[in-house]
Amino acid sequence: MITRTVSKSPRTTRGDLVNDLQRAGTKVTKATISNTLRRQGLKSCSVRRVPLLKPVHVQARLKFAREHLDDPEEDWENVIWSDETKIEPFGKNSTRRVWRRKNAELHPKNTIPTVKHGGGNIMLWGCFSAKGPGRLIRVKERMNGAMYREILNDNLLPSARALKIKRGWVFQHDNDPKHTARATKEWLRKKHFKVLEWPSQSPDLNPIENLWRELKVRVAQRQPQNITALEEICMEEWAKIPATHLPEVFHPGVRLLVIFDLVSFGY
Repeated sequence: MITRTVSKSPRTTRGDLVNDLQRAGTKVTKATISNTLRRQGLKSCSVRRVPLLKPVHVQARLKFAREHLDDPEEDWENVIWSDETKIEPFGKNSTRRVWRRKNAELHPKNTIPTVKHGGGNIMLWGCFSAKGPGRLIRVKERMNGAMYREILNDNLLPSARALKIKRGWVFQHDNDPKHTARATKEWLRKKHFKVLEWPSQSPDLNPIENLWRELKVRVAQRQPQNITALEEICMEEWAKIPATHLPEVFHPGVRLLVIFDLVSFGY
């Protein structure tokens, strides 16, 4: 009964199971429940947060996956990846837990759908390629299309030059309205930047998410106590991330998630 319950509802707690069994006339301890589930290959894990996908998003991701599944590795190494992220000054947000089997962290039952930028204290824009981190800047005001184009103008090409990425490189950004605005598209066209087509609601396909995670872990370890210190520490830790570490960040990214999309959506 324990195994059936958590397989159907992975967020069931040990306390819930104790109460359910007690109502059924059986008394067990939480330790017994944990041991029973471990013997079945289940353990308590933090819930993964994933994008909220509607059917149209699933189809767009599948189209992207089919188009890029066989792309050679060097093509991905010629991409400059970019994104914005928020960082909290006082530690990580609270987490929820589920009972799951090994390698089942991305099953829909074991995840929490999220939307981007639900508030926060500091917003950063950054970019990187397989050759290393590009520039990182703090966005101090509410970003609009004009501000975004200014950020790209001041930071994107200098990042490409500093990274010594070969000519013909491709720029990636998501489908935020500021990114897809007509003025932004025209600006990118005039600058002759190649832009990677990107499926909506797919931040998890972007390997920069791995880099953000690395940055946030480093920042949390230093425990900044105010916004000024938070910004300074973010810049310091970003600069410390060695280029030799980037393959670990980069290679578990797009290709594996593309394959996961094909498998998990039944293709």
